[in-house]
Amino acid sequence: MVDSVHDNIVLNKCIKDILALIKPVEDDRSKRLSTIQELENCIHSLASLSGAAVKPFGSFVSDLYSKSGDLDLSVQFGNGSNHPINKKKKQNALRDVRKALLSRGVTGYMQMQFIPHARVPVLQYVSKQFGISCDISIGNFAGRIKSKIFYWVNTVDERFGDMVLLIKEWAKAQNINDPKSGTLNSYSLCLLVLYHFQTSEPPILPPLNEIYEGNIAGDVTALFDEQHLDEVCAANIERFRLQNKGRRNETSTCRLLGTFFQKFAHINALTDNVISTYSGQIERIQNNPSWMRLKIL
Repeated sequence: MVDSVHDNIVLNKCIKDILALIKPVEDDRSKRLSTIQELENCIHSLASLSGAAVKPFGSFVSDLYSKSGDLDLSVQFGNGSNHPINKKKKQNALRDVRKALLSRGVTGYMQMQFIPHARVPVLQYVSKQFGISCDISIGNFAGRIKSKIFYWVNTVDERFGDMVLLIKEWAKAQNINDPKSGTLNSYSLCLLVLYHFQTSEPPILPPLNEIYEGNIAGDVTALFDEQHLDEVCAANIERFRLQNKGRRNETSTCRLLGTFFQKFAHINALTDNVISTYSGQIERIQNNPSWMRLKIL
């Protein structure tokens, strides 16, 4: 961990320079919104997806994206139901979307990759007009819920968003931000930053069960009201702010970055435990074996 005044000054400047390079500006947001509309226009041309809508999720919705970040998009069927769609139907829907994107010149064969047999079938492409890399899935309600919750987490303290961007950038530089090769995905990195902030003294962020006390795993497959989700999260975050008024953690981003690596340097030692951002503490796996199966939060 960096302790000397000189090293802190150098690291602070380095952090500011990195954030200035990777934090998005309004033009980056506009390009992503235009890319969403571009895909929606393609969807509306398909009889097989009549009434479907394109919904963003992931870092764009959470406002935790970088200038070069991918755009996660979910095509949601217009049948008024959030119940699971079988894998075969998802694969066929993505094939139709692929044809529409190619026929309308939105992207080219060399800018597209279809991964139908992944756990969650995905169609990846780059928009020719806007240069945005997109990952399309079908009916990804889990992604929507988690993204919305992270959006509200991100409103509590601006240091959280900065730390997420810094840790993602570090992970990319170390080649450990690629789930296809067995390393961490961006969502896992966000959870590590969240846990770090929950276990700082005093806590910068509350446990997730104090932000959204519902059954997250159950809500993934049940009909849910996003407006109600927003209202619950907003009210609980305001309660956290009031309860912690006057005892705000003032640790600098520079020091939080150093203590992040110090905290997780021995993470391999947690063989019988899990890091739970839901409770904001270390939990024993034997107390709830479903943690190793659900992989929600």
